[in-house]
Amino acid sequence: MAVERNGNEIDKKNIAFIGLGVMGYPMAGHLSRSGFNVRVYNRTEQRAKTWVTEFGGDYAMTPKEAASDCDIVFVCVGNDDDVRAVVLGDSGALAGMNKGGVLVDHTTASAGLARELSKKSASLNIGFLDAPVSGGQAGAENGALTVMVGGEPAVFKIVQPFMESYASYSNLLGQAGSGQLAKMANQICIAGVIEGLAEALSFARRAGLDGIELIETISKGAAGSWQMLNRHETMLDGKYDFGFAVDWMRKDLNIALEEAALNGSQLPLVEMVDRFYSEIQEKGGGRMDTSSLLTRYD
Repeated sequence: MAVERNGNEIDKKNIAFIGLGVMGYPMAGHLSRSGFNVRVYNRTEQRAKTWVTEFGGDYAMTPKEAASDCDIVFVCVGNDDDVRAVVLGDSGALAGMNKGGVLVDHTTASAGLARELSKKSASLNIGFLDAPVSGGQAGAENGALTVMVGGEPAVFKIVQPFMESYASYSNLLGQAGSGQLAKMANQICIAGVIEGLAEALSFARRAGLDGIELIETISKGAAGSWQMLNRHETMLDGKYDFGFAVDWMRKDLNIALEEAALNGSQLPLVEMVDRFYSEIQEKGGGRMDTSSLLTRYD
């Protein structure tokens, strides 16, 4: 049986999705609604049951059981240690996957882990892609994520049509680890944009400018950005109880800093913004949206 995607028929393979957080839950849902057979696993069983009630399919009690006889296994969890916990070992996903299948890690993790999993998967005749995403919870819910991928072209060709269920764009950037390196660059850019926006809004307030009118004007020029368009109103209103959390951003920035130490890159902006976020954490704001950088200037 086949499923049609963008006018092309692709095999209706058995799929597992491991990790039903704010990103994984809707991503797995898009796969199910696209007509694929999806089995899910989540550390909290009730979350998996709720997903099945909403989207169908079934759930498993271990990652190995979820991946059993599956052709493609998607993983979207918290960090390197979480990935190892659900992928490796006797109860991990690799222990249950079909030979010739593909493991896709959507977690934002280290490039070193991606290379490690690529070698381990290859030894088992299983393909591997590191494929972190950008677009946040809204992008996941709307099926409009951007996926940065590392791995072999032939493996990417197999998986890309499935990614179209929840992504508006995906691109292969090189060998294993390249997806994670691209995500680091993505987070470096975002850190600078948010800090610049926070400083600009603080400056505008003190200068007596109307923040809304300011952004309405400068967003049409070279200063415009996604962060500016989607976060300026909530920043001006002091609302930060949503979105990509400071805790998560610090995790991502520290991954970038660790990689920079290995390849000799200088990241002074990242070091500064990471320090600013640590101040927000110390004041209890770890779960606030990353745009909360403005609170430092209030």
